[in-house]
Amino acid sequence: MARVQVHADDVELDSPVLVEGLPGTGLVGKITADNLVEQFDMSLYGSLYCEGLPDVAVYHGERSDVLPPVRLYADETRDLLVLQSDVPVSPSGAPAFADCITDWFEDNDVFPLYLSGLPEEKNGSPELYGVATGEATTALDAAGIVPPRENGLVTGPTGALLARADRAGLDAVGLVVQTDPQFPDPEAARVVLEHGVDPIAGVEVDTDALVEQAGEIQSAREELARQLQDAGDESTQARTIRGFQ
Repeated sequence: MARVQVHADDVELDSPVLVEGLPGTGLVGKITADNLVEQFDMSLYGSLYCEGLPDVAVYHGERSDVLPPVRLYADETRDLLVLQSDVPVSPSGAPAFADCITDWFEDNDVFPLYLSGLPEEKNGSPELYGVATGEATTALDAAGIVPPRENGLVTGPTGALLARADRAGLDAVGLVVQTDPQFPDPEAARVVLEHGVDPIAGVEVDTDALVEQAGEIQSAREELARQLQDAGDESTQARTIRGFQ
């Protein structure tokens, strides 16, 4: 049965902001989510058992317990949730997954930030753009995040989440950042954290360690990035649409 199982009933959240960390182009969401969970020492809050997710058991080094591949972590003091994923969500299962988690967001008054990499050449620091559903354009305006320069679309599981939020009238933000299409991009994640998550969620994020550990992060996540490249155009990414408009 598709569901979100909450483990920490004693954690009280008041209209929390959620940062989505599904693996995608440049692993921007994955790096961002992992950084937040580690930096704030966030506690395991819930497990996702949604259609579209692989039925696998995850284990971490020097620990014997197993975990589901997609989990929610919480920081009660910051009213912050992070969706952390150790596996890609299959494109074919993305609609069912989006239905499952969006229903839970609606029931729990969650404001999601969906993250996507835009594979294009960067001129200096990566540019960050924002799109929104419901009434969330006000959050983008307050944070000074501009719309994308060109027409485009968000594919894969994150695209399915944004589309589902739009149909439901759920307030949600999609943060689109220029990123390296071939390798993990901690610099793009830094921009998302500093200029997207920080002002919208109202949390102060230290990105110094992220920049210092760029080499280590890239080495550790290159295999996952290769898996996502094998998925081709159906993996989570943003891309421009040119031609007939």
